[in-house]
Amino acid sequence: MTNAAFPQVRIVPIRMLKPATAERLLNMLAGIAGIRRMMIHGPGLPKKVPYGPARGSPNPHSDRKAIRVADAEIALRVQVGTVILEVEDASAIEEIRSLCDDFFVEFPYLLQEGRFMKTAPTLVDYAKYGPDADTSLVGLTDPRNGEKPVVIRTEQ
Repeated sequence: MTNAAFPQVRIVPIRMLKPATAERLLNMLAGIAGIRRMMIHGPGLPKKVPYGPARGSPNPHSDRKAIRVADAEIALRVQVGTVILEVEDASAIEEIRSLCDDFFVEFPYLLQEGRFMKTAPTLVDYAKYGPDADTSLVGLTDPRNGEKPVVIRTEQ
């Protein structure tokens, strides 16, 4: 189980981020020491149309691309609407705020502090990973997706 004492922050841009913009932001955030876990959140970009008269046909979308964060290739399956971070201590939050102030000059953003990720294993975590799951993956499970989250290890 992860320690509930770790602070969490959510970066909420006023608009959805394009893949290139999201890649730049995530690479800048990956360089900050003290970030334990990072999750991107937003509306899904399905490969096939999920409902309606075109159900099952290919869903071409310009934002469904692969981006490179640190040394990992990540296939975007969502439009980046928010970035949720869990940090070691509150000192990293000020560094994140400073980075975001410099990054978001074209449009505003919000930096919120609170609880945004689950900190205890859920039934979905147990069903997907079993009783001996990696604690860094707790709360990052999408029950409808067969793929595991991308884990990026940075040297800090």
